[in-house]
Amino acid sequence: MITQEQIANAVCEIYKEAAIILPTDVKNALKNAYDVEESDIAKLNIKSILDNIDIAEEKGIPMCQDTGLPIIFVKLGKVEVENLQEGIIEGVKKATQTVPLRTNVVDPLTRKNTGNNIGKSIPQINVELSDKPELELTVFPKGFGSENNNKLAMLLPGEGIDGIKKFFKEAIISAGGKPCPPTVIGVGIGGSSDMVMKLAKKALLRPVGDKNEDKRLANLEDELLTIANDTGIGPMGLGGKTTTLGVNIELADTHTAGLPVGVCVQCWAARHASITLKDE
Repeated sequence: MITQEQIANAVCEIYKEAAIILPTDVKNALKNAYDVEESDIAKLNIKSILDNIDIAEEKGIPMCQDTGLPIIFVKLGKVEVENLQEGIIEGVKKATQTVPLRTNVVDPLTRKNTGNNIGKSIPQINVELSDKPELELTVFPKGFGSENNNKLAMLLPGEGIDGIKKFFKEAIISAGGKPCPPTVIGVGIGGSSDMVMKLAKKALLRPVGDKNEDKRLANLEDELLTIANDTGIGPMGLGGKTTTLGVNIELADTHTAGLPVGVCVQCWAARHASITLKDE
């Protein structure tokens, strides 16, 4: 059995990793962006980001003061698990104290802070069933400088691919420099209004540059990336060639009368970390 204590320790461990160490794919994408930039201001901004990343790793401190809303993706396989939800909650509490993390969770109306990053329906836990004999946990701390720029559109079927591109461009321009670009963008297509936003967020877990296996979607990812970078918004919104490092798309079938599209914006600090536990 995978125990509650194991789960709590694992969540704490990967939350610390996510907060402090940026995934290699994102770091490489930022380095490539620095190499291709021609604007001195754009290069200066990317250099500052890269220096910030190095300092966070060297000192063992979070790379951004906004350590995010705790979002956990779970792949639950054919294993026996003790108190999954309580283990995750305990792990988030432990990480908040030991990393430490900024306490971000508040009542949405009174704005009273819970003080431990735990609250009603928080951490957000997304469970996907798996046939594998293991439990996979992914911590995805989502900062709200970028989250506040997410967009949802319930397009009509006749708007098609052109409608998706138009909505995507409007979302990028509306976000401007607010989400601390260069960004990574997750796009969900299909499902329902709530499902499409979850698809968009899930898309952000795929490495930058790792194209969708569906060639239709891989081509659309390239087209949307070009649209984003052609805006010229650039690093930190001060102009440049690199507004977005990558665009990842996830798709689900939908109702015959609809074409839901979700855009989930992630700042340059595209933080996430995973761990796999086995029932041994």
